[in-house]
Amino acid sequence: MLLYALALLTPDPTAEALALGRRLAETGTLASLLPIMIAKDTDELLAEHEEWNDDDKAALRATAAEQAKVGIERLMSATGRAYAEKLSVKDLRVLVKFNERPVATRWREATPGAIVAAMTAVGALDFKGDTRKAFCAKTGKGCLVP
Repeated sequence: MLLYALALLTPDPTAEALALGRRLAETGTLASLLPIMIAKDTDELLAEHEEWNDDDKAALRATAAEQAKVGIERLMSATGRAYAEKLSVKDLRVLVKFNERPVATRWREATPGAIVAAMTAVGALDFKGDTRKAFCAKTGKGCLVP
C-alpha cells in the first residue's frame, strides 16, 4: 500500500524525459540484441514444421516480422518510460549523446557477436543448478535425489 501511495506522489516524466528515454532505449543493448532473439525464435518456429512449403515459411516469417515490430515498439516505449522515470533529464542527455556517437554504434554492433562468442566459450550457464551443487557439496543440504 505504501509503494502504491509513493507511486501516486511521483510526478510523471516530462515530455523531454520521455523522448530522451525512448532514444536511449532505441540505442541500448536490448535494442541491439532483439534482432538476434527474434531470428532465433523465428527459426525455431520454422524448425517445428518441416512439412511446410516455401509459401508457408514465407508467411510465417512475414507474421514474425509483424509481431516483432509490435513487440519492439512496446518494449522500446516501456524501456524509454522506465529510463525517464529513473534517470534525470541531465543524465538522459549525457547517455543519449554517448549512445548516438559512432563509437557507441560500433559497440552495439559488436555486442551480440561478443555475447554469442562468450556464451560459446563458457558454455551453458546454470547458476541455480551450480549453486545447488556447490551448496550440497559444502553442507550436504539441498542435494537433489537421483
